[in-house]
Amino acid sequence: MKGKILICDDEKGILEILELYLSKEGYDLVKAVNGEEAIKRVKENRDLDLAILDIMMPKIDGYRVVKEIRALYNIPIIMLSAKNQDSDKILGLDLGADDYITKPFNPLEVVARVNAQIRRKYNLSSNEENRTTIVIGDVSLDSYNVRVIVRGEEIELTSIEYGILKFLMENAGRILTKNQIFETVWNEEFLSGDNTIMVHISRLRDKIEEDSRNPVYLKTVRGLGYKFEKKVR
Repeated sequence: MKGKILICDDEKGILEILELYLSKEGYDLVKAVNGEEAIKRVKENRDLDLAILDIMMPKIDGYRVVKEIRALYNIPIIMLSAKNQDSDKILGLDLGADDYITKPFNPLEVVARVNAQIRRKYNLSSNEENRTTIVIGDVSLDSYNVRVIVRGEEIELTSIEYGILKFLMENAGRILTKNQIFETVWNEEFLSGDNTIMVHISRLRDKIEEDSRNPVYLKTVRGLGYKFEKKVR
Protein backbone atom coordinates (compact mmCIF):
# COMPACT_ATOMS: atom_id res chain seq x y z
CA MET A 1 0.00 0.00 0.00
CA LYS A 2 1.48 3.34 -1.06
CA GLY A 3 0.76 6.60 0.68
CA LYS A 4 1.43 10.31 0.98
CA ILE A 5 4.82 11.52 2.21
CA LEU A 6 6.11 14.91 3.32
CA ILE A 7 9.68 15.57 2.19
CA CYS A 8 11.42 18.60 3.65
CA ASP A 9 14.94 19.83 2.89
CA ASP A 10 16.39 23.25 2.12
CA GLU A 11 18.68 21.76 -0.54
CA LYS A 12 16.90 21.73 -3.90
CA GLY A 13 19.01 18.83 -5.16
CA ILE A 14 18.03 16.63 -2.22
CA LEU A 15 14.34 17.35 -2.75
CA GLU A 16 14.65 16.53 -6.45
CA ILE A 17 16.38 13.21 -5.76
CA LEU A 18 13.81 12.21 -3.14
CA GLU A 19 10.95 13.24 -5.42
CA LEU A 20 12.40 11.28 -8.35
CA TYR A 21 12.88 8.00 -6.47
CA LEU A 22 9.78 8.13 -4.25
CA SER A 23 7.49 9.16 -7.11
CA LYS A 24 8.75 6.19 -9.13
CA GLU A 25 7.83 4.02 -6.17
CA GLY A 26 4.25 5.30 -6.38
CA TYR A 27 4.12 7.70 -3.43
CA ASP A 28 2.26 11.01 -3.44
CA LEU A 29 4.59 13.75 -2.24
CA VAL A 30 4.17 17.00 -0.35
CA LYS A 31 7.28 19.22 -0.38
CA ALA A 32 8.66 21.88 1.94
CA VAL A 33 11.93 23.83 1.93
CA ASN A 34 12.12 24.88 5.58
CA GLY A 35 10.78 23.89 8.97
CA GLU A 36 8.10 26.53 9.08
CA GLU A 37 6.69 25.41 5.74
CA ALA A 38 6.91 21.77 6.85
CA ILE A 39 4.68 22.41 9.86
CA LYS A 40 2.22 24.24 7.62
CA ARG A 41 2.13 21.34 5.14
CA VAL A 42 1.56 18.84 7.95
CA LYS A 43 -1.45 20.79 9.20
CA GLU A 44 -2.82 21.10 5.65
CA ASN A 45 -2.39 17.40 4.88
CA ARG A 46 -3.94 15.37 7.65
CA ASP A 47 -3.71 12.19 5.57
CA LEU A 48 0.09 12.06 5.58
CA ASP A 49 1.56 8.60 6.07
CA LEU A 50 5.19 9.54 6.73
CA ALA A 51 7.55 12.52 6.95
CA ILE A 52 11.19 12.82 5.87
CA LEU A 53 12.89 15.81 7.49
CA ASP A 54 16.28 17.42 7.23
CA ILE A 55 17.68 18.60 10.58
CA MET A 56 19.57 21.76 9.65
CA MET A 57 16.93 23.96 8.03
CA PRO A 58 16.23 27.71 8.05
CA LYS A 59 13.53 29.28 10.24
CA ILE A 60 12.73 26.13 12.24
CA ASP A 61 15.07 23.15 12.48
CA GLY A 62 14.08 19.51 12.03
CA TYR A 63 14.15 18.75 15.75
CA ARG A 64 11.45 21.34 16.38
CA VAL A 65 9.40 20.04 13.45
CA VAL A 66 9.52 16.51 14.93
CA LYS A 67 8.15 17.85 18.22
CA GLU A 68 5.39 19.74 16.40
CA ILE A 69 4.39 16.66 14.36
CA ARG A 70 4.41 14.40 17.42
CA ALA A 71 2.07 16.82 19.21
CA LEU A 72 -0.45 16.33 16.39
CA TYR A 73 0.07 12.94 14.75
CA ASN A 74 1.64 9.54 15.18
CA ILE A 75 3.03 9.07 11.66
CA PRO A 76 6.50 7.58 11.10
CA ILE A 77 9.29 10.17 10.84
CA ILE A 78 12.66 9.68 9.14
CA MET A 79 15.36 12.29 9.77
CA LEU A 80 18.06 13.18 7.24
CA SER A 81 21.23 14.91 8.32
CA ALA A 82 24.89 15.48 7.53
CA LYS A 83 25.41 15.35 11.30
CA ASN A 84 26.44 11.79 12.08
CA GLN A 85 27.36 11.99 15.75
CA ASP A 86 25.59 9.55 18.07
CA SER A 87 24.35 12.48 20.18
CA ASP A 88 22.57 14.00 17.16
CA LYS A 89 20.97 10.69 16.27
CA ILE A 90 19.89 10.02 19.85
CA LEU A 91 18.36 13.50 20.16
CA GLY A 92 16.31 12.98 16.99
CA LEU A 93 15.07 9.57 18.11
CA ASP A 94 14.42 10.81 21.63
CA LEU A 95 12.17 13.58 20.29
CA GLY A 96 10.07 11.02 18.44
CA ALA A 97 11.74 10.19 15.13
CA ASP A 98 11.53 6.56 13.99
CA ASP A 99 14.65 6.42 11.85
CA TYR A 100 17.75 8.49 11.05
CA ILE A 101 19.75 8.51 7.80
CA THR A 102 23.01 10.41 7.39
CA LYS A 103 24.00 12.37 4.30
CA PRO A 104 25.28 11.62 1.73
CA PHE A 105 22.84 8.77 1.30
CA ASN A 106 21.94 6.19 -1.29
CA PRO A 107 18.44 7.07 -2.58
CA LEU A 108 17.62 3.39 -2.81
CA GLU A 109 18.32 3.04 0.92
CA VAL A 110 15.88 5.86 1.63
CA VAL A 111 13.24 4.15 -0.50
CA ALA A 112 13.83 0.86 1.32
CA ARG A 113 13.49 2.50 4.72
CA VAL A 114 10.38 4.39 3.65
CA ASN A 115 8.82 1.17 2.36
CA ALA A 116 9.66 -0.59 5.63
CA GLN A 117 8.05 2.17 7.72
CA ILE A 118 4.92 2.30 5.55
CA ARG A 119 4.65 -1.49 5.57
CA ARG A 120 4.97 -1.54 9.34
CA LYS A 121 2.39 1.23 9.73
CA TYR A 122 -0.25 -0.61 7.69
CA ASN A 123 0.55 -4.15 8.75
CA LEU A 124 0.36 -3.67 12.50
CA SER A 125 -3.20 -4.97 12.59
CA SER A 126 -3.31 -6.93 9.34
CA ASN A 127 -2.73 -10.40 10.80
CA GLU A 128 -6.26 -11.74 11.14
CA GLU A 129 -5.03 -14.81 13.02
CA ASN A 130 -3.48 -12.74 15.78
CA ARG A 131 -6.49 -11.30 17.58
CA THR A 132 -5.03 -11.58 21.05
CA THR A 133 -4.82 -9.24 23.99
CA ILE A 134 -1.83 -9.54 26.30
CA VAL A 135 -2.35 -8.26 29.83
CA ILE A 136 0.54 -7.96 32.27
CA GLY A 137 -0.03 -5.94 35.41
CA ASP A 138 -1.48 -2.57 34.41
CA VAL A 139 -0.38 -2.90 30.77
CA SER A 140 -2.77 -4.28 28.15
CA LEU A 141 -1.79 -4.71 24.49
CA ASP A 142 -4.58 -5.43 22.00
CA SER A 143 -2.76 -6.69 18.90
CA TYR A 144 -5.89 -6.76 16.71
CA ASN A 145 -6.97 -3.17 17.30
CA VAL A 146 -3.37 -2.02 17.86
CA ARG A 147 -4.14 -0.38 21.19
CA VAL A 148 -2.13 -0.18 24.38
CA ILE A 149 -3.86 0.62 27.66
CA VAL A 150 -1.79 1.54 30.72
CA ARG A 151 -3.49 2.01 34.08
CA GLY A 152 -6.83 2.44 32.32
CA GLU A 153 -5.65 5.05 29.83
CA GLU A 154 -4.86 4.49 26.15
CA ILE A 155 -1.36 5.66 25.25
CA GLU A 156 -0.03 6.81 21.89
CA LEU A 157 2.92 4.87 20.52
CA THR A 158 4.86 5.19 17.30
CA SER A 159 4.94 2.10 15.07
CA ILE A 160 8.47 1.29 16.26
CA GLU A 161 7.55 1.67 19.93
CA TYR A 162 4.51 -0.53 19.43
CA GLY A 163 6.59 -3.16 17.62
CA ILE A 164 9.17 -3.28 20.40
CA LEU A 165 6.55 -3.45 23.15
CA LYS A 166 4.60 -6.18 21.35
CA PHE A 167 7.72 -8.30 20.82
CA LEU A 168 8.77 -7.92 24.46
CA MET A 169 5.30 -8.65 25.84
CA GLU A 170 4.85 -11.68 23.58
CA ASN A 171 8.09 -12.99 25.07
CA ALA A 172 7.51 -11.76 28.63
CA GLY A 173 10.04 -13.13 31.09
CA ARG A 174 12.61 -13.88 28.37
CA ILE A 175 15.77 -11.84 27.90
CA LEU A 176 15.86 -10.52 24.34
CA THR A 177 19.10 -9.23 22.87
CA LYS A 178 19.39 -5.95 20.96
CA ASN A 179 20.10 -8.06 17.91
CA GLN A 180 16.84 -10.01 18.28
CA ILE A 181 14.78 -6.88 18.91
CA PHE A 182 16.26 -4.91 16.03
CA GLU A 183 16.05 -7.68 13.44
CA THR A 184 12.44 -8.49 14.45
CA VAL A 185 11.08 -4.94 14.66
CA TRP A 186 13.15 -3.20 11.97
CA ASN A 187 13.59 -6.30 9.82
CA GLU A 188 17.18 -5.22 9.17
CA GLU A 189 20.60 -6.44 10.24
CA PHE A 190 21.64 -5.02 13.61
CA LEU A 191 24.82 -2.92 13.67
CA SER A 192 26.87 -3.31 16.84
CA GLY A 193 27.01 -0.14 18.93
CA ASP A 194 23.77 1.30 17.53
CA ASN A 195 21.95 3.21 20.29
CA THR A 196 18.59 3.25 18.51
CA ILE A 197 17.01 0.53 20.66
CA MET A 198 18.18 2.16 23.89
CA VAL A 199 16.47 5.41 22.91
CA HIS A 200 13.18 3.72 21.99
CA ILE A 201 13.21 1.69 25.23
CA SER A 202 13.72 4.91 27.16
CA ARG A 203 10.73 6.50 25.41
CA LEU A 204 8.61 3.42 26.12
CA ARG A 205 9.50 3.59 29.81
CA ASP A 206 8.42 7.23 29.92
CA LYS A 207 5.03 6.16 28.55
CA ILE A 208 4.25 2.98 30.48
CA GLU A 209 6.18 3.15 33.74
CA GLU A 210 5.00 5.15 36.74
CA ASP A 211 8.66 5.91 37.47
CA SER A 212 10.82 5.51 34.37
CA ARG A 213 14.01 5.59 36.47
CA ASN A 214 12.82 2.59 38.45
CA PRO A 215 11.02 0.48 35.85
CA VAL A 216 8.70 -2.30 36.92
CA TYR A 217 8.00 -3.71 33.47
CA LEU A 218 10.81 -2.88 31.02
CA LYS A 219 13.97 -4.21 32.58
CA THR A 220 17.53 -3.84 31.31
CA VAL A 221 19.60 -6.98 31.76
CA ARG A 222 23.07 -5.51 31.72
CA GLY A 223 25.32 -6.97 29.06
CA LEU A 224 22.53 -9.11 27.61
CA GLY A 225 19.52 -7.07 26.52
CA TYR A 226 15.99 -6.32 27.73
CA LYS A 227 12.99 -8.17 29.07
CA PHE A 228 9.39 -7.45 29.96
CA GLU A 229 8.62 -8.78 33.43
CA LYS A 230 6.15 -11.64 33.27
CA LYS A 231 4.68 -11.10 36.72
CA VAL A 232 4.46 -7.77 38.50
CA ARG A 233 3.01 -6.81 41.88
